[in-house]
Amino acid sequence: MHLSTHTDGIRRLSTNRPVSAFCTGAVDVDALGQSMQLMGAMMTYPRDAEIFGESEPAEYIYKVVSGSVRTHKILSDGRRQVSGFYLPGDIFGLEFADEHTLSAEAIGDAKVLVVKRSALNALAGRDASVAQQLFALTGHELHRVQDRILLLIKNARERVSTFLLEMAERGSENNTIELPMSRQDIADYLGLTIETVSRTLTSLETTSTIEVSASSRRIVLRNRAALAA
Repeated sequence: MHLSTHTDGIRRLSTNRPVSAFCTGAVDVDALGQSMQLMGAMMTYPRDAEIFGESEPAEYIYKVVSGSVRTHKILSDGRRQVSGFYLPGDIFGLEFADEHTLSAEAIGDAKVLVVKRSALNALAGRDASVAQQLFALTGHELHRVQDRILLLIKNARERVSTFLLEMAERGSENNTIELPMSRQDIADYLGLTIETVSRTLTSLETTSTIEVSASSRRIVLRNRAALAA
């Protein structure tokens, strides 16, 4: 459903740009990002718009430029399981197979850089830095999946605390977190009900571990040590 739109956008940007600017010696931490910037097309997605669907051909790789993205799967009983959140700078859509195993949606209005997977793989075959960065990114995704499995065996308080610490590490230089996702998104990510998430946040606030703003999207971590414990 989205492939023709991606293709039209990518055609407007030449994929035959010179690659001499890319580092071919030691690993360049920006090599992959620079490559995607040169080869990709910028796409805009409104709130809750689908970026790609489960079982669709995995022909593109994506990088969040602004806004945020969630990936999810609809289970056989109709429940939604959110598998990950992607913030500006994050790359998503990497697959080991030819089809997407998850769906991806914009949480709010989002700008996403879309790059043809085959073009990036071809570049990786010529540029060691890009190849190493793709390998490292794939390893990071596997590690994230393992962490999520461990997260789901914890109790509700531990799951919420771990989630807040993770979001603080990813998107904040201080103790204030701006959560782009809804409470329902968080609940579906943590394998909890929305009522349990709300009760747990209230409990953490009561003990002065966190402070929740009136909008409920801004959370201040008052006691990181208590959350980590």
